[in-house]
Amino acid sequence: MSEPNPYADGEYKWGPGQGPGQAPGQGGAPGTPGYGYPQDAVPGYGYPQTPAYPQAPAYQPTLAEGVPVPQHFPPAPAGAAPVLALGDITVVGDQIITPAGSMPLKGAVWNAMDMSRTEEKIPTVGIVLAIVFALLCLVGLLFLLMKEKKTTGFIQVTVTSGGRHHATMIPATGPDTIHWVMGQLNFARSLSV
Repeated sequence: MSEPNPYADGEYKWGPGQGPGQAPGQGGAPGTPGYGYPQDAVPGYGYPQTPAYPQAPAYQPTLAEGVPVPQHFPPAPAGAAPVLALGDITVVGDQIITPAGSMPLKGAVWNAMDMSRTEEKIPTVGIVLAIVFALLCLVGLLFLLMKEKKTTGFIQVTVTSGGRHHATMIPATGPDTIHWVMGQLNFARSLSV
């Protein structure tokens, strides 16, 4: 391993702290080009802005030509009573109020997705009673027929109107929660016509 590189033409010419044509030890001096971005590169994608270059323009929305910017609707009057509330979505008058802002009620598209599940299992009490009474008589096996239902999960409700979209999650407290949400959703759809 102590043999010299047969392909080297003499002096080491490039590496950290050395540029082509620089003597060893001069590459780290301030103001000399080194590793990183090319010094003559025009700033753009992948290159940082430097004070020598003009600052990029502020963010502009990227809407296609002729696409209208969605309107911002004023908040509902203070005295208006809510007609419907699903999670954090509230219908007041002719507007839908969400944490993200107001949307027009007319033409709104409502959707719901059931992400809940109901599990059925034998409770611990039933298993203990079945073991105790199985020793006395076989009638104790009837305790294994005890069932306990538990519903977990959420129902996702989404509304889209006036170029805006909002989704909310309603916790499922029982197997009939989806029926209640769908009844409210169908009422909201009838208001949106």
